[in-house]
Amino acid sequence: MTKPVLIALAQLNAHLGNVNANVSRLAEARTQAAAHGAEIIVTPEMYLSGYPCDDLVLRADFMADVAAGIDALAQLTADGGPAIVVGAPVAADGAIYNSVFILDGGAQLARFDKVNLPNYGVFDDKRNFAAGQMPGPAMLRGLKIGFPICEDIWEANVAECLEESGADLIIAINASPFDMTKPERRMSTIVARTVETGLPVAYVNMVGGQDELVYDGGSFAINAGGKLACHLPSFSESIVVVSAQKTAGMVTLAGQISPPDGDLTALYRGLCLGLRDYVHKNGFPGVVLGLSGGIDSALVAALAVDALGADAVHAVMMPSAYTSQESLDDAAELASALGIRLDNIAITPAIGALDQMLAEQFAGTEPNVAEENIQSRLRGLILMGISNKHGSMVLATGNKSEYAAGYSTLYGDMCGGYAPLKDVWKVDVFRLCDWRNQHLPRGAAGPDGILIPQRIIDKPPSAELRPDQKDTDSLPPYDRLDAIMAALCEDMTDIETIVGRGYERDEVVRASQLLFRAEYKRFQAAPGPKMTPVAFGRDRRLPLTSGFNPIKP
Repeated sequence: MTKPVLIALAQLNAHLGNVNANVSRLAEARTQAAAHGAEIIVTPEMYLSGYPCDDLVLRADFMADVAAGIDALAQLTADGGPAIVVGAPVAADGAIYNSVFILDGGAQLARFDKVNLPNYGVFDDKRNFAAGQMPGPAMLRGLKIGFPICEDIWEANVAECLEESGADLIIAINASPFDMTKPERRMSTIVARTVETGLPVAYVNMVGGQDELVYDGGSFAINAGGKLACHLPSFSESIVVVSAQKTAGMVTLAGQISPPDGDLTALYRGLCLGLRDYVHKNGFPGVVLGLSGGIDSALVAALAVDALGADAVHAVMMPSAYTSQESLDDAAELASALGIRLDNIAITPAIGALDQMLAEQFAGTEPNVAEENIQSRLRGLILMGISNKHGSMVLATGNKSEYAAGYSTLYGDMCGGYAPLKDVWKVDVFRLCDWRNQHLPRGAAGPDGILIPQRIIDKPPSAELRPDQKDTDSLPPYDRLDAIMAALCEDMTDIETIVGRGYERDEVVRASQLLFRAEYKRFQAAPGPKMTPVAFGRDRRLPLTSGFNPIKP
């Protein structure tokens, strides 16, 4: 039996493009790891630069910053402390690679380049990177360690090559974005690699928000027999030391196990993390949102307080003649429970002014959606005015069901810099509100207890843009609409297949029509955190102009 090698799995939150900040954070993490006896510290994929950096890698000045960061980290290791394993892009031999660098003793010992380049879903690696050669293991602190990069562990070929090349251990570095199905798929994939290779595998994942992507961390290690050896917390930075003990030629890993977040906990905390990092990394002092007394804006307000703190959240109630007293009371009760500022700015005078201004244009017509949308756009105008004056970012409050159906107003309630619920179906909005009233999420800045009044959860959803308006006047009930839209959006299922599952043809056809007609709206929508396997944005790409009609005569 040899002395165990202690390896620090550094689940860190990179700030994309801020190489100096990432170097400093890694230096702090290395000091912390050294204090616990670690001989090696391993970071996620592309940690030094952040990921995905898209076409930033085409800029020579950006790549020079990254190269300087690698040099700075290599120099750190001259002190005899832990070796550094760090992910970063590199320009070499006339190409750009997504790489992992092994740094020790003040120098770069090895570099391996990503072999399998994903080009599906949110990934565009083939646009920016060249594929690397099949790697062998690196000898590091007495262990032969293979370092596959993200997609390289999802495919079997690189792990097989490492096993055949004599690796003792595989440590996969990842920037694997979260969706509600991803943690289970990761675990089953890594178990498959351990079974195929007979080697233990440590999976080191990034944590943090990057535009529409949220990285949940949840790093872990699996021993060759398929048993869990270590699990890091979800949605939080964490540095955990794992022991790698080699006995009779076999390495066994051991470390602490933090249970992963359950479904609704993961969904809520993922939304908070995405919102927090988008606001903080872009330098906004806080957020402002319209509070309507409805369930969507209530949930967004709660998320904002939990992510940013009450002092950073400004809510505005903008009533019209159609706003009920119940909505006014509910908004006030919610704001009081959250401890946020709530201002009341009536839009009735502006509606009257616009009625006069547009009287000639609207003459001879009956009131319709045009007048309704003016109300919504006036609210967007007010919020953007406040944002421009004070610097806070506007939060859009629409959910995925509304974005799918186009049940939202462009330049109105879709107005904003970030849309926290953009990838959350309406049925899950209700579930999250109930959940938050019963739980205080780990790391939340908001208060404990019931925050969202039960009346907000119970009352039928309404835009309150005309008398006695209900969402179901225009849409099927959300439990049916969401199931149909999920099949259309996330599975690309055709109409006949959905009807065959027991849904009414008229509702499926209507949902399909709404989905296709609203593509131009979604193209102009604010970004929002990806939570489902297929989110609107870079995950789902359809033409704005198309003659395709899924409804056959």
